[in-house]
Order: sequence, then structure tokens, then C-alpha cells
Amino acid sequence: MSGSDASRWTVIVPVKAPGRAKTRLAPHVSPAARAALARAFAADTVAAALAADSVARVLVVGDDPSLAGDAEFLDEGRPAGLTASIALGIAHARATGAGAVAVLLGDVPCLPSADLDAALAAAAGHPLAFVPDADGDGTTLATARPGVAFEPRFGVDSAAEHERAGFARLEASARLRRDVDTLAALEEAIALGTGPHTARVVAALADGAFG
Repeated sequence: MSGSDASRWTVIVPVKAPGRAKTRLAPHVSPAARAALARAFAADTVAAALAADSVARVLVVGDDPSLAGDAEFLDEGRPAGLTASIALGIAHARATGAGAVAVLLGDVPCLPSADLDAALAAAAGHPLAFVPDADGDGTTLATARPGVAFEPRFGVDSAAEHERAGFARLEASARLRRDVDTLAALEEAIALGTGPHTARVVAALADGAFG
């Protein structure tokens, strides 16, 4: 992949260390299973981004380099909030030659690379754009064309925040919109079909491998 190709995208994936991630699953699965799921979600998301034809570069931002796989890794220095991690990734990407930039959250384990390509193709028609999550109030993907100031609003009610900030709302596949924070969301993701890393962990959970 070449980050100098301005006609393709740099995708930033912010990822928490597995031990600190997916706390809303804690009532339903053991700490070990929760960490394994978080790691698998990230691995499947990063793999989909790496395989997308429209993506020149994938940059994982966090405090655990093992989550980057074959992507570039940017150490956030210490556990930081989501907004700070994303800002760090955007600044680094643009300082090192990125053209169009997207932020993809690291918990969309159903995502096929073709669906990401389709969303990025639609995003290319707007200075700023976003994809709402399956519940409608969050965001899984935010994008900016080259040279456009980019301050995505991930967090509580991010879909509404993005619209207020002038981001165009994009239609996207159910697999791109299905992030996983809760048991119900995990069940929906399994029904849609997850990537191989998540599928292996789910199978292990069903076999009682995590106690």
C-alpha cells in the first residue's frame, strides 16, 4: 500500500487495549472472553480495511501494537480517550502525506472490504461524511476529502453531532453499520456473519472454552 496515492484513502482505526474494551459486555461474559472478543472485533475490522481496494493505508491508533496486524501502528503514548486518539491519528496521517482520510471504529466485525469500498466511494462525493451505526444514534465511519478540516464527533449521539457539524449522512450496508457493544448487538452480528477472528471466539464461547 502507498500512502502517497491521494486518490485512495487512509483509514484510521482507534482501538482500545482488549482488557479495557467492551465493558458493556461484562455482565454477560467473563473478562477473558470479553478481551478475546474485543481483540477479534479489531482484527476483523482491520483486515477488512486492509483488503479494501480503495484504501491505500491503514493506521491503528492505541496502546497495544499487537492489535494492528499488518497495518501501521501509532502508539497513543498512554491510554487516551477516543477523541484524543482519533485526533492523533488524523494529525499523523496528514503530516505523512495522506489525502482522503477516514476514521473507522474497531468494532465492526461483520464488515466485508467491498462494503467499505462502497461507503468510501459514496463519501468521495462529499467534503465530510459519516455512516450511522445500526441503532441510528452512533457512528461507525467518518470521512473527509483531501484538504478538508476533519474533526469527527464520535461519542454520545454522534450521528446527530455529525449532522450538526455538516457531515453528510451516507447510506451503508447493515454489516458496516453493526458495531458491537452489547450482547444484543453481538447476536445481531453473528446473524449477519462475522469475520473469521470473531467467528473463532464465538465458537470457543459456545464450547465453554472461557469457563
